[in-house]
Amino acid sequence: MRIKECDKIGILKYSTWYINVVSFIITIIVMLSLNRLDSDFIFSPSKAILKAGFSVNTESQNQVEVFHSSVKNREEKNWCLEIPKINLKATIAEGTTKETMDKYIAHFEETQKWIGNICLAAHNRGYENNYFAEVKTLNEGDKIIYYYQNNCREYIVEKNEIIQATDLTCLENTEENRLTLITCVENEPNYRRCVKAIEDKK
Repeated sequence: MRIKECDKIGILKYSTWYINVVSFIITIIVMLSLNRLDSDFIFSPSKAILKAGFSVNTESQNQVEVFHSSVKNREEKNWCLEIPKINLKATIAEGTTKETMDKYIAHFEETQKWIGNICLAAHNRGYENNYFAEVKTLNEGDKIIYYYQNNCREYIVEKNEIIQATDLTCLENTEENRLTLITCVENEPNYRRCVKAIEDKK
């Protein structure tokens, strides 16, 4: 029995509609999955950096974070850190992936950018850019200048101490404006150097 021409057209329309609907549903599922990856990968590695020695080993995590870091870096302008005592002035970038830290001073994403506790990290040896190589020489009273979106704020060093790599309290927010610098301790993988500075209100 032959299928009428109109029936063929009907079958073709049905097949096209069916394929479009299925494609749409698959697209929604993929988008939701990517959003989940975003929340899982972007937030947790920054906190884990104290334990992981300033690196994230999972390739997929790096790819997701690098993408978001590049987007945020285009949005942020005039974001840098200056420490006159050690002749440092370097650009700050969002995120703490290896790719970011190889080029910039890294900002812990879950910490503040202007009001509260701003937490930054950088290498101090063994890399092309070792911005925190001399932060170990900072003493109480030394000045740190922070620039963000055409604003500038000066901080005064309060403490330069060694903390456990598992101590995440340095990332917690504070009521007063603070700046926290984190870097590794030479030959001591279980420890981190932590420089804490408070806003200079003079």
